[in-house]
This record gives sequence, structure tokens and C-alpha cells, in this order.
Amino acid sequence: MTNNKNSIAVIMITLNEAHNLERAFKNLQGWADEIFVLDSYSRDNTVDLCIKNQVKIIQKKFLGFGNQWNHALNAFPIKSNWIIKIDPDEILSEELKSNIKNLIKENNFDGYYIDRRLWFLDKPLPINQRILRVWKKGLCKFSDSLVNEYPNVNGDLGYCPGELKHFDSPNLYHWLYKQNKYTTAEALAVYRQLDFAAVPKIFGTPLERRMFIKKYFYKFPFRYQILFLYHYLFLGAYKAGKVGWIWSNLRCLVYRTTDYKIYELKLLGELENSIELGSGEPDPRCEQH
Repeated sequence: MTNNKNSIAVIMITLNEAHNLERAFKNLQGWADEIFVLDSYSRDNTVDLCIKNQVKIIQKKFLGFGNQWNHALNAFPIKSNWIIKIDPDEILSEELKSNIKNLIKENNFDGYYIDRRLWFLDKPLPINQRILRVWKKGLCKFSDSLVNEYPNVNGDLGYCPGELKHFDSPNLYHWLYKQNKYTTAEALAVYRQLDFAAVPKIFGTPLERRMFIKKYFYKFPFRYQILFLYHYLFLGAYKAGKVGWIWSNLRCLVYRTTDYKIYELKLLGELENSIELGSGEPDPRCEQH
């Protein structure tokens, strides 16, 4: 362990992420001081890879992303003073790694936004999202959301340059499988009228504006035509050629599917086990929570 004041712990949550973990662990080797994984009963080799790479892993039934992340922040014996949230399908650029280390040494802020760039069908898209991912231990609590959880950091926030590469899915089969689960969770959140990650406000913060659009999206006329043009032209997905065109159409498909599932819930009512909470059984090699 390096100087505890400037050390950093990586936290991930997983469900069947073996196809991403080798790359993720290799990317973090020699940079992260600690790595922790909270798993939701994976059926693939996720546990094996964590044990192989000497990563501390705990298993817990999945009850929602906000619930899972809040549990992860409190369940592990974190010794580092800083925490970074990483998904298994994300890779830190060398520039981002260096800048994070330098900024936590300077200690001018309590948390940092970073830029995440989307990769789709193994091709980078001109799609960047500024997200809050780095903070001092003890200052963060996630919104208790079924989907689209958001870290709320109690402190001053800055920006760290560099790129976090997001490899969304290895192929369309996996992407569609993942989106099927996501749209079910999103439809349930709307149907149950669960709280948003932030108070929806049209003239609020970027997060509050996104929540406003999310709340009223399904009431907008011509919403899917506008959504396609937003992704393809405004965000610039057209620069990626046919891959950008496919991605823009699929983003509309996600919203359409959610729309249809909301209608299904209103028509038929909430069905038992309509959303998977875990794919496998607890592994006796893992601490259970």
C-alpha cells in the first residue's frame, strides 16, 4: 500500500462480466492500490477471475443499482483515501490515470468529473459524457434508484482531463440482451413512480434537466424522430459512418421498448419475476451479504 492519503480504491459491481474483467484488471494493474468487486451471483467465470487476480469479491442479491452501489461503498474494508467507480467494460487512458493521481495529490477538490467516450461495435463514437466518478472516501452516497443511479458527493467538485473508454458490448447479441433487462427495469421505475436521481427541472443542473426530459419524454410528440436526429446529428454519431447510424437507431429502440413495456405494465399489471434479480447461486468461495 502506498501513502494512504494519496491511494485510490477501485469499486465495481458485476453480473456475468468475465468477458470484460481480464482487460479491466490489466488496465488497473500497477495503478489502483485496491480493487473491490460486488457481484450479483454471476454464472460465468467472474468469481474465478477475481480470485485469480487477488481481487476482494463479495456477493449480494441485486435489488437495484443504487442499492448495490451504496452497499459496495460500505461493505468493503477500504483503506485508501480516494475511491473511483469503474464498470467492467470501461478502460482508463494513460492520460486519465496520470491526471487522477496528480489531482488527488494536489487535494484541491473532494471529487472529480471525468469524460467517458463510447465505443460501439469496436469503433469509437464521437459521444462523450461528463460523469462524476472519483471522490474522497466517506463523502459519497448514491441515489437509491432502480436504474440510472447517481453519486451524490458532499464536497467541492472539480474536473479531471483524460478519457474513460466505454466498450458498451462485445457484440449486438450481448447489447440487446443487456438492453432488454435495462428497459424492463426502466419501465418498472416509471410504472412504480419511483424517485428520480435528482429533482426534474428544465432550468436546473445538467442532471436535473436530464431527469426533466426523462420524466416527460413519453409525452413529447414526434419524440422518436427528434431522438434519432439528436443522436445522429446533434451528438455527431454520423461521423462514425454506418456504425453511428446503427447506434442512433438502437438508442431509439431502447426508448421505444421502454415505452411498450410501460404500456404492458398498465395493461396487464406488474408480473411476478418480471425482472431478473440474479442469474446464478451464491458461490461458497465468496463472502455473502
